[in-house]
Amino acid sequence: MTFTTRPTLRGTFGMVSSTHWLASQSAMRILELGGNAFDAGAAAGFVLHVVEPHLNGPGGEVPAIIATAEDPTPRVLCGQGVAPAGATIEHYRSLGLTLVPGSGPLAATVPGAVDAWLLLLRDHGTLPLSVVLEPAIEYARNGHPLVPRVAETIATVQRLFEEHWPTSAALWLQDGRPVSGRFRNEVYAGTLERLVREAGEGDRQEQIERARRAWREGFVAEAIDGFSKLPHRDSSGEDHGGLITGADMAAFEASWEDAATYDWNGYTVAKTGPWGQGPGLLQSLAVLAALGEVDLDSAEGVHATVEVMKLSYADREAWYGDGADVPLSTLLSPAYAAERAKLIGPDASLELRPGSPDGRVPILPSIATGNETGDATTGEPTVSAVGETRGDTCHVDVVDRWGNLISATPSGGWLQSSPTIPSLGFCLGSRAQMFWLEEGLPASLAPGKRPRTTLTPTLVLRDGEPVMACGSPGGDQQDQWQLLFLLRHLGAGAELQEAIDAPAWHTTSFPSSFYPRATEPGGLVIESRVGANVRDDLVRRGHVVTTADPWSLGRLCAVRREPDGILAAAANPRGMQGYAVGR
Repeated sequence: MTFTTRPTLRGTFGMVSSTHWLASQSAMRILELGGNAFDAGAAAGFVLHVVEPHLNGPGGEVPAIIATAEDPTPRVLCGQGVAPAGATIEHYRSLGLTLVPGSGPLAATVPGAVDAWLLLLRDHGTLPLSVVLEPAIEYARNGHPLVPRVAETIATVQRLFEEHWPTSAALWLQDGRPVSGRFRNEVYAGTLERLVREAGEGDRQEQIERARRAWREGFVAEAIDGFSKLPHRDSSGEDHGGLITGADMAAFEASWEDAATYDWNGYTVAKTGPWGQGPGLLQSLAVLAALGEVDLDSAEGVHATVEVMKLSYADREAWYGDGADVPLSTLLSPAYAAERAKLIGPDASLELRPGSPDGRVPILPSIATGNETGDATTGEPTVSAVGETRGDTCHVDVVDRWGNLISATPSGGWLQSSPTIPSLGFCLGSRAQMFWLEEGLPASLAPGKRPRTTLTPTLVLRDGEPVMACGSPGGDQQDQWQLLFLLRHLGAGAELQEAIDAPAWHTTSFPSSFYPRATEPGGLVIESRVGANVRDDLVRRGHVVTTADPWSLGRLCAVRREPDGILAAAANPRGMQGYAVGR
């Protein structure tokens, strides 16, 4: 028997895995009350807004992928907000900016998470809104134990709060120190309670539609409209007002769309479309299929996965973007994968090498053609003193006894990303930093456009039936860590928990999605549990190796359903707060 940090849970009633134990248990409570996976997933999502405020918030976003017991076709729930109507390249350039700031009001897209969770409940939930929101309201109103990382994050930006963001200081500082212990956000509790009141009584779907209107057109939109335009300090070092208006809030609605899929090793892997980075995982699987079997315990196997991921992320940079003409069918084709596989030699590449699908010439942002460097992120969320943030995200997976599955990756609206809106108890997000302020790129900024997000949930099918939901926080690392998990679990047959516990690594040899968009040519971050002989071999191959702590890379969650109805779940021990529950 292989040792694991905790068991792979098994049962028949329901399973939840998330990045915080309170969210997991809250979702399980909803299942016990008779709700389905979608009721439970939404309840967990709202609890995550409360208990992981440094990792996500109501002003952020959430993509999810679902499959229902009635219809196994994977569907993507898009809760990624768009750039406001005033967000033009010309506007940012007129302020002397060459990049969208990594924090502050100018970095905000329209909040998408809450409307997406409400849309999920309207279309696929079964319980009243008041029941689903009850756990989040309870934790916000009466308090919950803050994880230590929250206070550490607040300490990093304390000076920013004290000198420039007084509304954030009022919420997150007490007696000149970061809040800790049992924390209450009573203003946000009031926001949720008002949504429930405005939802009213009667038909469940009509209730939810009234709550959506209150969010998008009512008191929430009015508060955001009034606060967003106020100038606040951002990561550029200057004070700027934001661009989101009440009209932007009213114009945005979360939506459903088809998933991008790829058949691999007897499974179908489903991801978001190329407005996010998700298809990059599918490309990596395709190129690995062209390479043949790899041994992840060897230097050759680590090298192969790293070089494959570099090629996928180069294509992400050259081709992915909302509304772009993305040649996805060619990018996922066996012929293109075989062509890309030929580029992988015995040594590490230090170049960004996008392909030419259908003979098209790739176009890269100017910053990607140089050697701009930064600090390799080693798994822990990275927060600067001015609120720039990399890798801060949550995840939740749920499977119920009927066979409904959901994989969701909430993020954005971090407490450190933008000043707190005092009448609402939360702040806006900073996802617009993933746009480029250059014309003609797939991810160029334009009003009404979604940023090319790093948020990338995963749903897996076998023989047309949904069998697994999984995902991970981690910014640009999300699909890299998921790739290793899928190779071990679906490829090599490791148990869920065993595959999650195994040593991890990732490359940073491409432009970061986060301000200031640094590149680390040849960068490879790898846990020290990978043997020194393997790491030395990788150095000899030319990788620029950063050795991370032994349990620092990856934040995987996963749930699974077998054909006989046996359910399973596992969660990552790294970070010391993810947990799976079920029976």
